[in-house]
Amino acid sequence: MSRRIKILLAGSVVVGLLLILFAAFGSAGKNDAFQPQNEFKLEPWISIKLGPLDLSINKAVLYLWLAAGLTIFTMLWIANRMTARPNRIQTALEAAFLLMRDTITRGNMEDDMARKWFPFVGTLFLFIWFSNMIGYIPLPTNTHETVDVFGFAIPTFAIYAATANISVPLVLTLIVWITYHVEGVRKKGFVGYLKSWVPAGTPRPLRPAIFVIEVISQFVRVISLSVRLFANILAGHLLILFMGGGLVVLLGLAALGALTLPVAVAFFLFEVVLISTLQAFIFATLTSIYFGGAVAEHH
Repeated sequence: MSRRIKILLAGSVVVGLLLILFAAFGSAGKNDAFQPQNEFKLEPWISIKLGPLDLSINKAVLYLWLAAGLTIFTMLWIANRMTARPNRIQTALEAAFLLMRDTITRGNMEDDMARKWFPFVGTLFLFIWFSNMIGYIPLPTNTHETVDVFGFAIPTFAIYAATANISVPLVLTLIVWITYHVEGVRKKGFVGYLKSWVPAGTPRPLRPAIFVIEVISQFVRVISLSVRLFANILAGHLLILFMGGGLVVLLGLAALGALTLPVAVAFFLFEVVLISTLQAFIFATLTSIYFGGAVAEHH
């Protein structure tokens, strides 16, 4: 039996099970009021407005505080507890340190630049990693659904990641984008930095076109760097949300949960084990590449 036939048979079995479950249970569990997008809606917990500037505290701010606090705590903990004979925790932390210093930073910058910018790149990696990982820990942040406890409306548990909000990756990207351009100008001067955008040896008639393409690519970096992180984290949370029960509620087929729940668990483990770390690694690595390219002698 060929692989194609096996896949078709497996798909047919799944569809058949869905039809049987729907015939047996009908619309049990359907909730027309359920709105999946509300999981990502940011409502102010503490409203703070200074004219047109909205500084309200919401769950995204809470997750940013948690990620920042864990990043600072981790760095201080490592600095104050290094020993000559490391235990397992220190060994793991040292492996992470070497990954950030040697693979991410030194692998894409000259030594002088790496020593200067390693604290920035390392902090960026840890902050994004903690932001991603916290996003998969259920916390009582869902104010749309509450539980009454002794007369108090307590928010229910939900998962949310600050990096699933485009504003957070965008701000991080703009910090990186502006900073590496400033570093390039400091190294080569304004005119020299712009000249370095055209590869050495480019024929003179092609230089204007190459320069325009490079200008466009510089602005595209803002989109690609921010959207890559945002889209991956948001997609992961949406898949977990729908497979973990959202699809059951929307379709009104409670028994479908027997099939979607294992898929949700698989997505959850995949996101926690691989995607969270991979996206932090990619963001920090691209940051190092951009810094290294900004000060390199040849583009």
